[in-house]
Amino acid sequence: MATYRDAKCRLCRREGEKLFLKGMKCFTDKCPVDRRGYAPGEHGRDRRAKETNYGIQLREKQKARRMYGVLEAQFRTYFRRASRASGVTGLALLQLLEARLDNVVFRLGFTPNRNTARQLVRHRHFTVNGRIVDIPSFRVRPGDVVQVREKSRKIPVIKAALEGGRGEPLGWLQLDKDSWSGRIVSVPTREEIPVQIQEQLIVELYSK
Repeated sequence: MATYRDAKCRLCRREGEKLFLKGMKCFTDKCPVDRRGYAPGEHGRDRRAKETNYGIQLREKQKARRMYGVLEAQFRTYFRRASRASGVTGLALLQLLEARLDNVVFRLGFTPNRNTARQLVRHRHFTVNGRIVDIPSFRVRPGDVVQVREKSRKIPVIKAALEGGRGEPLGWLQLDKDSWSGRIVSVPTREEIPVQIQEQLIVELYSK
């Protein structure tokens, strides 16, 4: 599977805002978005002024895709599933992305960012309902319990993330620090998905 190996901060600069791909660095004055708030490349300063409606829709899709670490073909699959679901397509799309195991691991505060969560899931450090799952895109559902494996609880990045903490997890998740686990309480509402994404623009892009 293709993997993006370039500097992740370039992705944030290209979208013109922080996608929080580097953990705590995003909150310091070393963040490249704060230091160079324009797109990378020779003509980066001029790109925003040239964007069309299609370009704006495309950037919104790219922003969502990069934020969740999903490749294009996989993102299209998520959109097709969302379009077949009942209710609002844009919200269904975000709910599918939020239900990814790597995202839930990040939301529960076990890792500083989704990239680290994806790597740790692949390395078999988490279980779902007591069974090891090493697929980052695994879809969790209400009632599922995600837990750090007992032998993985000494991993520095997990301990630091959990002890440092980003506060209580979102309302659709329930964290139990004593058991190193979290429960999926419900499907998140739009208010419980704190991402600056205009999902309707993505729907309009794919509906053309």
